Amino acid sequence: MSNTNKKLINYIKNKPDVYEKSTSAFWNDENISKYMLKEHLNPKSEGATRNHEFIKKSADWISGLLSVTKNKKLLDLGCGPGIYDELFCKKGFNVTGVDFSKRSIEYAKKHAKEKGMDIEYHYQNYLDIDYEAEFDIAILIYCDLGVLHPKDRAVILNKTRKALKKDGILILDGFTKKFIDDFEEKEIIEYNKKGFWSEKEHVCIQRNYIYKETLNTLEQYLILTEENIECYNIWNQVYTKDSIVSEIKNAGFRYIDLYDDVTGKSYSGTSETICAVAGK
Repeated sequence: MSNTNKKLINYIKNKPDVYEKSTSAFWNDENISKYMLKEHLNPKSEGATRNHEFIKKSADWISGLLSVTKNKKLLDLGCGPGIYDELFCKKGFNVTGVDFSKRSIEYAKKHAKEKGMDIEYHYQNYLDIDYEAEFDIAILIYCDLGVLHPKDRAVILNKTRKALKKDGILILDGFTKKFIDDFEEKEIIEYNKKGFWSEKEHVCIQRNYIYKETLNTLEQYLILTEENIECYNIWNQVYTKDSIVSEIKNAGFRYIDLYDDVTGKSYSGTSETICAVAGK
């Protein structure tokens, strides 16, 4: 039996442990990142970021949370190709964007330069940031927090609090139980000559799982080519009002205001997302 076949059998017979890691980099894969950038830039797609109409509403609301002056500084964690950041720059913020996709950061830098926008971009894992009392506002949105292992969530929350000035605010969002209600456990097998997961001929096995005990969902993609098998695990943490408040408070934030989403819609508890504005 080949090593690839052994790997496949082990994947298929076992349900992954919560937050089990992928075998390969996702955001920096040469082929996947090309498709992801295309999704980011599609105004109507929500495959990589929210649709651009929502983004504009979100940027308007976030900008209104602070009285913007020439010196107000904003940190965008997981900035992608800079769609939010250019809007914030136009509104007067001094913007710094951090993202672990080299392709997205290269695009963001080039596009900002073409538009004459002075935006600072860093190709970096945002878990490695090391700012201190530098920013008035930080954002970690499109439910990015829940993708992370709980230990990494504690790291980024603490590092972001450290990065904020006195009275600075953090804005983040996450999925709620409504997301689990609409999430379908399933297994799908597809053959592709080439596509999102690989430029080579491949088979994609998608397996969706719900972990009720920890309120997690997993979309697992097993990608089989002639030479190899790769496993991509896309995790999400589902939050209750109490659980998201608890995580943020444990990082030392003074207060937390809740909303349904990052456009500032009043908190109802019935939305698929929950948004927190946390003050240092």
